[in-house]
Amino acid sequence: MPAVGSSVPRKDAWDKVTGKARFVDDYSFPGIVHVATVRSPVAFGRIDEIDFCESRMLPGVLDCFTWRDIPGKNINPLVYPDQPFLAEQYARFYGEAIALIAAETREIAEEAVRRVKLKITKMTPVLSIRESLKPDSIKIYGNDNIFTRYTIKKGNAEEAIKSAKYFFEQEYETPYQEHAYLETQGMIAIPGIEDTITVNGSMQCPFYVHDAVSQILGLSKNKVRIVQSTTGGGFGGKEDFPSLVAGHAALVAKKLGRPTKLIYRREEDIISSSKRHPSLVKFKAGVNENGKLVAAIVDYFVDAGAFATLSPIVLWRGTVHAVGPYVCDNVLIRTAAVATNKVPCGAYRGFGSPQVIFAGESMIDEIAYELNLDPIEIRRRNILRIGDSTVTNQKIDKSCGLEETLDKAYEKSNWKEKWKPYSSNSGIDKIKKGIGVSTIYYGVGLGAGGKHLDRAGASMTLLHDGSVHCAVGNTEMGQGARTVLAQIAADALGVPYPIVHVIETDTSFVPDSGPTVASRTTFMSGNALISAAKDLRTRLLPLISELLKCPIEDADLVDGLGFSRKALPENGGKSIQIQELTKEFYSRRLMPSSFGWYVAPNTDFDKESGQGNAYFTYSYCTNIAEVEVDSETGVVKVTKITSAHDMGKAINPQQVEGQIQGGALQGVGYATTEEIRHDKNGRMLNDAFATYILPTFEDGPEIVPIIVEHAYDQGPFGAKGFGEVPLMGIAPAIANAVFNATGKRVRIIPIKPEILLEN
Repeated sequence: MPAVGSSVPRKDAWDKVTGKARFVDDYSFPGIVHVATVRSPVAFGRIDEIDFCESRMLPGVLDCFTWRDIPGKNINPLVYPDQPFLAEQYARFYGEAIALIAAETREIAEEAVRRVKLKITKMTPVLSIRESLKPDSIKIYGNDNIFTRYTIKKGNAEEAIKSAKYFFEQEYETPYQEHAYLETQGMIAIPGIEDTITVNGSMQCPFYVHDAVSQILGLSKNKVRIVQSTTGGGFGGKEDFPSLVAGHAALVAKKLGRPTKLIYRREEDIISSSKRHPSLVKFKAGVNENGKLVAAIVDYFVDAGAFATLSPIVLWRGTVHAVGPYVCDNVLIRTAAVATNKVPCGAYRGFGSPQVIFAGESMIDEIAYELNLDPIEIRRRNILRIGDSTVTNQKIDKSCGLEETLDKAYEKSNWKEKWKPYSSNSGIDKIKKGIGVSTIYYGVGLGAGGKHLDRAGASMTLLHDGSVHCAVGNTEMGQGARTVLAQIAADALGVPYPIVHVIETDTSFVPDSGPTVASRTTFMSGNALISAAKDLRTRLLPLISELLKCPIEDADLVDGLGFSRKALPENGGKSIQIQELTKEFYSRRLMPSSFGWYVAPNTDFDKESGQGNAYFTYSYCTNIAEVEVDSETGVVKVTKITSAHDMGKAINPQQVEGQIQGGALQGVGYATTEEIRHDKNGRMLNDAFATYILPTFEDGPEIVPIIVEHAYDQGPFGAKGFGEVPLMGIAPAIANAVFNATGKRVRIIPIKPEILLEN
């Protein structure tokens, strides 16, 4: 495998570092229209009147649009049909889109928005999980403010916990997290002939956008084409939300018959786009005298915001991962996604898992402290190994490198010398040092809850000069997908990596391949490309056999060289270069294209008990964080993170290390600085990077990535999903390190100095 397993250069690196890459706002078209959005100034209210009179008088304003102008359905087609493209009778969160204004320039459109007069009767908003769950709370969704619930029952947790040697009970809370992608939301819609429309934009799920544009315009799907532009980051924030942006741009383009551009400014993006769900986790655990888990009861609530969006799916993943990568025979997990009058929450790297991981890994650490056990040792006694079963009673029968990640992180971090109980740390030094650990597992792909979407297509074409053109249904958004997929395609077909090109996703080239989420791109599109390559090789290998006069079973093509395995070129055997082979291929008018289709391995799940094979495989990780805490100011400095990952096979080791480094820094922000605040009326208070505090390169700790490879036999060259895992366990590792340094247990993140300084 000349490409797979090598740190080959990224396909898009040169264009991005030199500025050649073109993002959606870099494009323009003759006669382009600019759009701005009228947004709700209240968290909850009845819309009585929208007065556009002053806006229409402004020179350059072309038209104004409300939900009444939508020719199709005013519902974004996600899990539940509850979120309108434009608010109708009620505004349900501060910043919700109410109307659109089209103008000749962006500045005119934005000025016209400021001139709109809204008459809204304010209503009392519901602004927190606890408030929403109260029996006498205002009901903003159904009769209980609950979008969805899940339960996992294994054994008899309530009885087992009563007889446990030791019992523990705590509550944990986690905040919103803003995606902070460098490129804000943006779309361009272009009306075409025969009532068609093409939308180009920044997105990670073009097929979601395809559904949305078709729905808002009332067009059949063969009239709609979605093309992904170079996308400046996503992290989940460009999964569901771009459907709204695209729908708005497409509506105006359709109405005016002109190309239309809609680009968000940062403040608008922050107040209106999806976030990581805030959470409340109530955790009870029972252990025996050796610290082994005998029972766990978890109640997990997420703040979904005003609409369901992806919350039912996010919650499902969090439910499955609520107890962590541990053996426990008696489990009761109850979860709910709760409605509030705040910005809707959706996908974010980790997808419902980081919240429960923070709770579970903090609880494991608390148990270790109370039992006077080394935090590494308590994990050794409980972690999943081959032959064990998860909380959903799924047997782990292959590709489980969790213990190796624990061992390697332990050794590399020099844990044995650095860790000591907090009581040994309580000296008179101003700077307190601490070390903490977390272990996690992560279900790859959409799992049983979303298996109807877990498929992927890919096309592969051998061109006249021997180069290869590939199209896939999953997207590149900065994570290096096009590079990794080109590596897989190159080795699967047997050609050099440099001559393989994977284009950005276009819905007219491949069928619906599901979303680019859940760490599924390498696995799903990689397998689809392997399928396409196998088909194309069925035409190439017989030609090699004929030209080299060797049996078909001996013919092979590796790195662009056709040869006989029984007469190798290095031993004097004849061979044929891919360029020469391609000329002969075309002269015989052989079919140069192939198509691959891959369906994920089967999963199953009993909704009543929560038992079954929730995911087809899991990735594993151990994080060890080291911190310094200033005992006078309470300031936490994360100095080092050692992060060991089992991703099956590292297709591109350098990119794997880059993912670990980037994800770890996101986790540092989640743990220490990132927080969105609202006032008592539900207005977001920090809608800019000046007030939403992100860790920068200067804040970053030393990050030590460790690659562990336990190949998964159904993955492309053994690979599993990986992209989300580096962020997920960082926050609890840091919180555990802070406890080790200070003796102060933090159960609400971010870890604020004022909390650490409380008596």
